[in-house]
Amino acid sequence: MIGLVRGVAVVVGVVVSLGVLRSAIRTVVLPRSEVVTLTRAVFVGLRKIFDLRARESRSYEQRDRVMALFAPLGLVLLAATWALTVMASYTLVFWGLGVNPLRQAFVTSGSSFTTLGFAPPKDVPTDVAAVSEAVLGLGLVALLISFLPSIYAAFQRRELMVSMLQTRAGSPPSAVKLIIRHHRIGMLQDQGVQASELFQQWEVWFADIEESHTSQGALPFFRSPQPHRHWIIASGAVLDGAALHLSVVDGPPVPYAALCLRSGYLALRHIADFFGVDHDPDPSPTDPISIAREEFDAACAELADAGVRLRPDLDQAWLDFTGWRVNYDTVLITLAGFFMAPYALWSSDRSVRFRVHSRTMSGAKGWAGRAIRFVKPSRRPPAPDEE
Repeated sequence: MIGLVRGVAVVVGVVVSLGVLRSAIRTVVLPRSEVVTLTRAVFVGLRKIFDLRARESRSYEQRDRVMALFAPLGLVLLAATWALTVMASYTLVFWGLGVNPLRQAFVTSGSSFTTLGFAPPKDVPTDVAAVSEAVLGLGLVALLISFLPSIYAAFQRRELMVSMLQTRAGSPPSAVKLIIRHHRIGMLQDQGVQASELFQQWEVWFADIEESHTSQGALPFFRSPQPHRHWIIASGAVLDGAALHLSVVDGPPVPYAALCLRSGYLALRHIADFFGVDHDPDPSPTDPISIAREEFDAACAELADAGVRLRPDLDQAWLDFTGWRVNYDTVLITLAGFFMAPYALWSSDRSVRFRVHSRTMSGAKGWAGRAIRFVKPSRRPPAPDEE
């Protein structure tokens, strides 16, 4: 009977260790978006702890400082989870191969995993187990070392465009500011060439974040170096700027604005799918959006006051704008709440974490619902200095 138990222990240890290896490969090596159970469990559990800490924060800056550590600490904790799980599984393997007592089996496992050799194996079967654990441990370390540079390279590419947007759209970024500044420096009067170049760059940027922010699930949680910058509100400003260009501005055609819009809302939808955010994959152009007609008219009036030439039929312009906005409206405002983006018009200012009482979130689905319960209710979106 004891022999059978030891045999089962060896099998269980091997299966668990291979499961950890499979999890690491799917998390680090596999170039596609997959939800890995072990990785998700680590980050969801850590997020709950960070939510408790962020609940005590009274300003956005404090919450931003708290949440800035979430993704880096999550990666470190994930590596530690891999290591501890492998050592625990090989403890069963060594015990099943006759290393007694269980404490000595754990010491042998730790010696093999760290390749320190302070507890040498006693026979050929344990020699084989020790070598396999050492190789597995070195492989996990190598995967993590190669993983971090790729994450930070993608982070730098993302943040370069987000930082550059501040000169064009202000801080926090605004689609109206984007168009007005383009008008003032002559970019709306040059046959749309420079504006097309801008939206062409952001089309490539959206394609980049779609790939990197789904294949590397921790990357969306890495926050910008400046607390009032965020890739989500930058996305919203560019998408709204492209939508206003196509629907409101009466000037040279900007063909890349439409391509940027499609690239942008597809990227946000795929990121939303990865994190389990519900949305309509094929919305109707007549579906309601979170932007009121009064807000749209106020934006048009601000553009007109700045000298931007508008299309004469604003009713048709409103229909065209809603037809573009409906493609990304839900995912934009939901992801803004999920990732705790800073205050910005037409995106995070209407996300659920700004306007829904915490007790109404008890039935919310997905990670987003759990992530935003701590926020206190507000009758109106807070101004930046109040946030």
